[in-house]
Amino acid sequence: MSAAMHRLGNGLTVAVDPLPGAESVALGLYAMVGSRSEPEHLSGLAHLVEHLVFKGAGPRGTRELAEAIEDVGGQMNAWTARDQTTFHGRVLARDTALLAELIADMVRVAHMDEAHLERERQVILSEIGESVDTPDDLVQDHLFEAAFVGQALGRSVLGRAQSLESISRYDCVAWMTGELVPSRLILAASGKVDADELLKLAERLFGDMEDVAGTPIGNADFTGGVLSDRRQFEQAHWCLGLPGLRASDPQMPALSLFVQALGGGTSSRLFQEVREQRGLAYSVGAWQQGFADTGLVAISCAADRRRAAESMNLARAVLAETIETLSEPEVRRARAQLEAGLLMALETVQGRADHIARSIEVFGRIVPLQDMLGELRAVDAAAARAAGAALLDGRVAIASVGARLAAAG
Repeated sequence: MSAAMHRLGNGLTVAVDPLPGAESVALGLYAMVGSRSEPEHLSGLAHLVEHLVFKGAGPRGTRELAEAIEDVGGQMNAWTARDQTTFHGRVLARDTALLAELIADMVRVAHMDEAHLERERQVILSEIGESVDTPDDLVQDHLFEAAFVGQALGRSVLGRAQSLESISRYDCVAWMTGELVPSRLILAASGKVDADELLKLAERLFGDMEDVAGTPIGNADFTGGVLSDRRQFEQAHWCLGLPGLRASDPQMPALSLFVQALGGGTSSRLFQEVREQRGLAYSVGAWQQGFADTGLVAISCAADRRRAAESMNLARAVLAETIETLSEPEVRRARAQLEAGLLMALETVQGRADHIARSIEVFGRIVPLQDMLGELRAVDAAAARAAGAALLDGRVAIASVGARLAAAG
């Protein structure tokens, strides 16, 4: 990998990964701050700001922003997570400077008009309503709430209706200037891009930003708990959560392989046992997410309401059995899946830009691809089983929609 990173004098990181043969450039500004940094009474603020920046910035209004990027055949978007906010786009190489300028305007000189604030508030309230009516989304929000009781990490990225109503224009501007600070920003690009030119562009557009400390991101602790939503849907949706690892933990490769073998594909133990052998669920699988200080491993399932408890009990039994008997062939299969997923993602300019930005966020540097593959290849079945066993420390989070599973297991 030819990726390289630099830091401006104010702390902003610039990362570039040229891709020979590409004609386009994917460029994004990745902020290492998200919804977990919001005060509780302003829950949903980061996501609301993400919406508002597209409603006018610098010399352009809403329509002018859209036309500016689409006049050159490009595209822009953004997303907010619990620990990250990203503004990104893709254009032909000749329009890289335009894309960077648009993103810089949105982050530095967004209009934040009161009329747009009220309009986007209503849009997000509708988005919350849609999420509430989508049980497979809702149950995952419930899982975080049950896993991190009373903590910012446990709150929904979308926020709550009550907190959204209280967010002012002042709050939005303060968030932009106080949290999206240079030391938390990574400008990452991949494709037909020249590193020296991108560095000059970054210096021109972001070099005069003043770095401030920003609000410290508080630590989170997996507490465990139960949250049951008894509303009736056609199916019951449930999640079983266990305390995982922080993203940079040296044991993460072993845990990733364990989770993949447990429930990462149609050959996984959960899919084969719960769906194929018993027919207890339409969908079942395992996933994990690592943050700067903690992590979450989860089993998710959609099952007939009358068999929800049975499906969860079987999933727990499969988890216990996998910890005891996971084999070398299963670990090799899981490794092949993870390696293929990583390599396939790096075939796209967007995938490469996302990859180097995430590497810097987690490790403070761009980890070479061969190092990552080497860490996966060093994990044997015994190490993967040990990573799985470490999940069972007595803390469990259970979330359900459409069934009561408080007494499950």
